[in-house]
Amino acid sequence: MNATATLPNGTALLEKVKANPRLPMMLGGAALVAAIAVGVMWSRAPDYKVLYSNLSERDGGAVIQSLQQMNVPYKFAEGGGAVMVPADKVAETRLRLASQGLPKSGTTGMELMDNQKFGISQFAEQVNYQRGLEGELARSIESIGAVQSARVHLAIPKPTLFVRERQKPTASVVLQLYPGRAVDEGQVAAITHLVSSSVPELTPKSISIVDQQGNLLSGTNDRSLDASQLKYVQQVEQGYVKRVESILAPILGKDNIHAQVTADVDFSSVEHTDESYKPNQDPTKAAIRSQQTSESNSQGGTPVGGVPGALSNQPPAAAAAPVTTAQPPRQPGQPNPPAQANQPAQTTQTTQTAEKTGPSNSRRDATTNYELDRVVRHVQQAAGGVKRLSVAVVVNYRTKVDAKGKPVTEALSAKELAQIENLTKEAMGFSADRGDSLNVVNSPFTSDIKTEPEVPVWKQPQMIDLAKTGVGYLLLALLAVFLWFKVARPVLRKYTAPPLPAPTETAAATEAVLLPPEEETNPEVLRLAAKYESDLALVRDAAQRDPRLVASVIKTWMANDEG
Repeated sequence: MNATATLPNGTALLEKVKANPRLPMMLGGAALVAAIAVGVMWSRAPDYKVLYSNLSERDGGAVIQSLQQMNVPYKFAEGGGAVMVPADKVAETRLRLASQGLPKSGTTGMELMDNQKFGISQFAEQVNYQRGLEGELARSIESIGAVQSARVHLAIPKPTLFVRERQKPTASVVLQLYPGRAVDEGQVAAITHLVSSSVPELTPKSISIVDQQGNLLSGTNDRSLDASQLKYVQQVEQGYVKRVESILAPILGKDNIHAQVTADVDFSSVEHTDESYKPNQDPTKAAIRSQQTSESNSQGGTPVGGVPGALSNQPPAAAAAPVTTAQPPRQPGQPNPPAQANQPAQTTQTTQTAEKTGPSNSRRDATTNYELDRVVRHVQQAAGGVKRLSVAVVVNYRTKVDAKGKPVTEALSAKELAQIENLTKEAMGFSADRGDSLNVVNSPFTSDIKTEPEVPVWKQPQMIDLAKTGVGYLLLALLAVFLWFKVARPVLRKYTAPPLPAPTETAAATEAVLLPPEEETNPEVLRLAAKYESDLALVRDAAQRDPRLVASVIKTWMANDEG
């Protein structure tokens, strides 16, 4: 009926198309325009914006997996530094990912300063800088193997010109550690110095480090020994123990010697300056630094006396009359007077007389400066030097075999103990000046082996487990045999049995069974066999024609037999 109803509609449409030849072209054009519009809209890529940037590999993988589950298209920015999604789905996607706790380490660093707007206030700029610094410090701390995530809080006060109102910055660090991991004191100290060196005027004492369980990791008390010093002491002691045991093991055996070393290590840093002088030394061996000689000679003058800087308190000297009178100056052209011929001789005589009778003063000073013998010694002792060693060595008795073949232990001789002591001193670097002590003891070692009574074979756990395993395999074998003989074998016989022979063949076989070879020639037997065969054929025909009749007859026979 539907085909009959559709046929007239199709025929009418075909008639309309034949009446208007332009209709197919119009329909084709409209379909083409619609296909082009759909293709353009389909091929148009949406506007992508950054969803998250600077994600770790773990957080990036989790974010990509969540975007795939939410069927949100995404792509990576150039360089793979950011994940981008369509612009209209950025806010929704962030909220949906935040509900899942992603990203887990979404810390922001100095990239906050990249998009600073023009005209931003100083307060907002300071806040962005502090957030960026906290994020960078958190990223640096997360690079430690045992730290899963970290958060850093900085309290930076405002700078002021008043000294009394100045406050030092403080910091707090919260660490999220991986399950089953912990940070030692060295790592805590490293984190503390990392944060303190990144913020001006921030001291390590002003930093608090807390783990995810609320345990304070940064110690507030200053101890004399830190973890590194204790570790160094242990290393020093273990080094001496290895030296002693390695030199005595070839002689006594590895299990026949035990050594223990206690080292007193000085971690104080000492600087010493010594300066010594030797002023009274041999002049012949001394080096002359400088030499100065001063001489003063005065004759015929009035000696200077009195207090320097004051008037002289000495009486004036007596006046001496000249031996010769002064002559007037000679005019040019006048002849020399005759009395002047003896003037030089008189002058010489007067000078000699004055030398004998007049005052005289002579002075000579000599100064010699030698190099001063001075020794300046500046000694700086490094920390970690060994002040004293205490070594204890225990040696086991020697084991020998007696004449009966039994092991016997005996003590070492004094000569052997002295030899062991000398070897130990050489291995440890024994120094009597340092106050080292060594004690070597020869004693039998006690064995910790406990003799337990022998357990019978049938009570041993190994045998019990073996018996349980054997019983299990035996039960499985019995079950397999039962299934084979009771289930699998009958089914195989049923489906693999050969087909029944044809009726003629059955008759021939029956005849062969009924008729022994020796009775084939008896006519009576042949007659009975033929009658039996004919009766059997009649019964077969009747059964094939009317099976119900045969069944009722057999049922009647069975009822008669029961009665």
